[in-house]
Amino acid sequence: MTGPRSAVRRTARSRARSAVIAAFVVLAATVPVAAGATGTQEIDAALPYVCLFPSGEQSATVRVAAGLPERVAAGEPIEPSGVSTTVELPEPAVADLAALGAAGVRAATRLTVGVTQGEATAEAVWRGGTEPTALPATGPLELTATGDVPSVTGQGSGELTLTAGGFALDLALTTADGTATDPASVTVDCALAEDAPDGGRLAGVQVGTGEDGGGTQTPGDDATSAAPSATGTPGEPAPETPGDGPADRQGERAPKAGEPAPGGATAERTAPTCKYDEKYPAGPMSLDAYITGYSNVNKLDGAALIPPFCTLITQGEPQFEFFPDFSGATITQHSTADLWYQQRKQTPPFKGTFLAFDFTPTTATMVLEQTGPMTIDSHGTTDFAFTSTDTYVRAPIVLRVTALEVNGTPLDVGTKCRTRTSLASEDPEPEKYPGDHLVLHGRGEQVTGQPATGYLLLSGGPLTGEVDIPAFTGCVTADGENLDRLLTASVSGPGNYVKMIQGQACFVSADVLNPDECTEDGQPKKVPVAER
Repeated sequence: MTGPRSAVRRTARSRARSAVIAAFVVLAATVPVAAGATGTQEIDAALPYVCLFPSGEQSATVRVAAGLPERVAAGEPIEPSGVSTTVELPEPAVADLAALGAAGVRAATRLTVGVTQGEATAEAVWRGGTEPTALPATGPLELTATGDVPSVTGQGSGELTLTAGGFALDLALTTADGTATDPASVTVDCALAEDAPDGGRLAGVQVGTGEDGGGTQTPGDDATSAAPSATGTPGEPAPETPGDGPADRQGERAPKAGEPAPGGATAERTAPTCKYDEKYPAGPMSLDAYITGYSNVNKLDGAALIPPFCTLITQGEPQFEFFPDFSGATITQHSTADLWYQQRKQTPPFKGTFLAFDFTPTTATMVLEQTGPMTIDSHGTTDFAFTSTDTYVRAPIVLRVTALEVNGTPLDVGTKCRTRTSLASEDPEPEKYPGDHLVLHGRGEQVTGQPATGYLLLSGGPLTGEVDIPAFTGCVTADGENLDRLLTASVSGPGNYVKMIQGQACFVSADVLNPDECTEDGQPKKVPVAER
């Protein structure tokens, strides 16, 4: 908090008015949801590509098949169904693999899909895997990959277009006796040919709140946001950009984007209930707010979407200490908070789908559980013209796995599968804040009379950090098989980048709830959208 509440509220309203003119596209690797589409269109596109094989460039045809709704309401996820990607490797390419000693191949595919709505653009990656396939003695080889793909949500009215872009194959090679070749794998990068029909356009989906699914968004629409940033330099220096490995081409990480305006984007209300109740009554300085975001899982070369969840915040009084010459002051504030879902200190269950060991589609249902006090500490300086504030959120949180599917087959993990200890970040003040806990950092800046940028406790914004995922414990099947080592080997590890977006907080203790911040029953009106 950098000043009186009224100043922060004016900032939030100004930001909302400026954001209403921008279109919004957000990509999220979510679980399938019920769609309100009026019809389904089938994609069946055969696209020419030029691929770089060991022996040189070869032409290849990539056939993309999927089902998409013809139109959806603004804010409604567009979930592709029945997605498959088939590529035919020409005979010279097959000969290249055979020359490496390969008798069989298994492929993981990555198709970059451009998403455009108005002037807003973003990218999704459609990933898939194939079954092991024997190399033919002569002739071409056809490989068909299937797998889960990200949903796409358009938040403004108008057509949302999907266009095929780069394509890549990660080929795992085996010899006739089933052992790995040397090298054990080959990555083949492909570019869309210049003569691709319609520039590789796959489909268009009409997005809008009207019956015709189209129209022009007006300033009164609630689904507004600045367009997302897929690349760029973060406001924070902490984690380094991932290297040039396959994970970067997949685009499934939570890449560091340019620092967005506070509060993040605004989505239609699909978040869980977020309000005080008899078990957790509001006090004189109570706030509630939604948070959402992405967390990388480095070992799986992917990122898990954490859908919006509720936080109940007890705001501390800001403390001002003026400089001796009264040219400025320092501002400190200590607040506390709790996750809150169905009267428990946790997030709602959420799913993440990855390609375990690069080839096996694996879907985990997870919950983040708070195990101790969660604190929010802000420290800032002001010369009464410019104010900057650094905020650190500290939370002891364990990751619990409640369900697991491997290649579509449920795998029992029991009821006590969780990390042994809290997720752990490096704390800038370890002596003052000992023990394992997640640390997220946000920085806010404001010139007097101008909209703030970055993160403020009241108006929200981006919070980023790195986290170590500890080893797992309690992951035991009904027949006694212990899966702790499997999950630990697959998931646990250091340096997993996290980017969360807090939405505008609702000050529920006010005599009259601010309609720009709160619903009539005291819930946060703004539901943020995760940013990559």
